[in-house]
Amino acid sequence: MSAKKDPSVWQGFKAFLMRGNVVDLAVAVVIGAAFTNIVNSVVKGIINPLVGAFGTQNLDSYSSCLKGPCTGTGDSATGVRILWGSVLGATLTFVITAAVVYFLMVLPMSKYLARQEARRKAREGTQEVVEVSELEVLKEIRDALVAQRGAGHDRT
Repeated sequence: MSAKKDPSVWQGFKAFLMRGNVVDLAVAVVIGAAFTNIVNSVVKGIINPLVGAFGTQNLDSYSSCLKGPCTGTGDSATGVRILWGSVLGATLTFVITAAVVYFLMVLPMSKYLARQEARRKAREGTQEVVEVSELEVLKEIRDALVAQRGAGHDRT
């Protein structure tokens, strides 16, 4: 009985993998992972030094002591700290990623698709005008033929 189920499960899995959405999603994940490295480099190489002009370059070092005494770093740290600098760094990374994706990918693509849609509608509009004018000409020809036949029957 399991021999019959295995091919159908395998075929279903194969069909699932071959669907366009799965392949598109896999490509998006790979590109997203590579893109994350670029954004992280921009944050570490440009944003952090700019912030460092006013304080420290490492945003992770920004923290507030919730319960003291807060001394030391890493495993030897004492007290309870709120590491708001790492949250700020992650937020900056997110905002930069979202801005780059929007301005370099989403906005140009939406403008391109809007132009394509406008062109398609313009083509449909001209085709509709041509079809209407052809229909009008055909109606005129029909009416002329009907009128000629009617005139011919009256003479006989």
